Amino acid sequence: MMLSSLPTVIIGAGPTGLAAAAHLHEYDERFLILEKGSHAGSNIQEWSHVQLFSPWEYNIDRAAKRLLQETEWEEPVSDQLPTGGELVKEYLEPFAALPSIRTNIVYHAEVKAITKKNIDKVKSDSREAAAFILFVNINGSIKKIEAKAIIDATGTWNSPNPPFADGVWRTEELINKLHVNIPNIKEEADRFKNKHIAVIGSGHSALNSLIELTDLKAAFPDTKISWIIRKQHISETFGGEENDELAARGSLGSKAHQLVDNGLLHIHSGFYVDEIKEQDNSFVIQSSDGISINGIDEVIVNTGARPDFSFLKELRLDIDPTVESTKELAPLIDPNLHSCGTVRPHGEKELRHPEAGFYIAGVKSYGRAPTFLMATGYEQVRSITAYIAGNMEESAKIKLKLPQTGVCKAREVPKQLQIIEVNAGDSCGKTSCCC
Repeated sequence: MMLSSLPTVIIGAGPTGLAAAAHLHEYDERFLILEKGSHAGSNIQEWSHVQLFSPWEYNIDRAAKRLLQETEWEEPVSDQLPTGGELVKEYLEPFAALPSIRTNIVYHAEVKAITKKNIDKVKSDSREAAAFILFVNINGSIKKIEAKAIIDATGTWNSPNPPFADGVWRTEELINKLHVNIPNIKEEADRFKNKHIAVIGSGHSALNSLIELTDLKAAFPDTKISWIIRKQHISETFGGEENDELAARGSLGSKAHQLVDNGLLHIHSGFYVDEIKEQDNSFVIQSSDGISINGIDEVIVNTGARPDFSFLKELRLDIDPTVESTKELAPLIDPNLHSCGTVRPHGEKELRHPEAGFYIAGVKSYGRAPTFLMATGYEQVRSITAYIAGNMEESAKIKLKLPQTGVCKAREVPKQLQIIEVNAGDSCGKTSCCC
C-alpha cells in the first residue's frame, strides 16, 4: 500500500486528539483515532467535578465547532465555565458521535509500541518512505496498524509526578495509598472530614484541592489542612490574581491568598519532601532537612505530571533533556527561564521531531512544563494537520492569542533562546518570554 493512501493515526480521543480529527476531516484526509478508554474524554471524567478556569470560548476547537454547527448541537454559552464533566457531555461526546468521526474511532485500544515498517530505530535508508507500524492492544488482542503520520495526543494524566523533591517514586504500593489527582472531596466527605489532610503542590490543581478542603472544614471544624510547597514564599503561588485575563484562574490565586490570610491552612514552605512513611495508621512526611509532619490521615499529591515515552522507544525523537518537550519548544515554556503560565502560540515547526510525520501534541507536548491551555493544543493541531495535508502556508501561520496570566517574572534569557514575536496583532513586546 502506498504511504499516501494510509491514514494519519491520532492517539487519544481527548480535546486535542478530536480537534486533530476535525481538521483532518476538513482537509479530506484519512484518519483513525485510537482511544484507550471506553469513550471520548475518558481521562477527563476522572476529574469531572473540577471547574475549568478557561470559559467555553477557549475550549471548543474551531474546526470541530464548524462540524457540530451542521447538526442540532446546542453551543454552550461562550463566557461560562464548564466542569470537566460538562466539557465531555456538551462538547467531546457530541463531536465524537458525529458519523464522520464515530466511524474512525476505535475504543479500548492501547498503543503498546510504534516503529517503522521493516525498519528499526538505527536504520536510516528509506526511512521517510516507510509506513509507521503501531502495535495496539484492542480488547486484549494485539493488532498491527499502518499509518503515514502519527499525532500522539495521549496527555499525561496517567503519569503523575511524585511528591518527592528528587522526582523519583519510592514504591508502587505507596502510589496506591496517596491521592494523585484532585479528589472529589464533596462526594468523599466521609473520608476527609475531621481528618488531617496534607496537600503537596503549588499549582492550580493544589489550589482547587485546598479550596474544596476549606469548604469541608467550614462544616467540620476539626478538619486540619497542611499545605506543603517547595517554594520559599507562599505569595509565589498566588499568580496574577486580579491581573489575570482569565478571571477564574486569577480567582483561584485570590481565594488561596484569602485562605492563608485567614489562617485556615498550616503552611510548610521551603519543604522538600524526602520520605512519606506509614506510622500508627497515619502518614509521616519528612523533609530533606529532617523536619517531620506527623499524624496525617490523607495525602493529596498535586505536583503535576510528566510524559510517557515508553511506547515510543523505536522512534527518533527530539526531546529536550530538561523540559522533555521538543528542543525547539523548550525555551518557550521552560519554568527555569520564566514563571509565565502561557507562551506565544506555536505550531508544526516547534513540534517537529527527527522522525518525519510523528508529532506529540496537547499537554504531553509540554513535557514537564506546567500550565498548558486547551486552546494551545487546538492551535498546535491546526498547524500540524495543515502540514500533513500539504498546506505549508497555512501550517506556518499563527492564529491564536492566549490570555495573559498577569505575571511574567522572566530571568535573563541568552540571546539564542530569546523568542522573537512574529504575530503583529499581539500585544506582547518584540522579545518576550510569554504572552
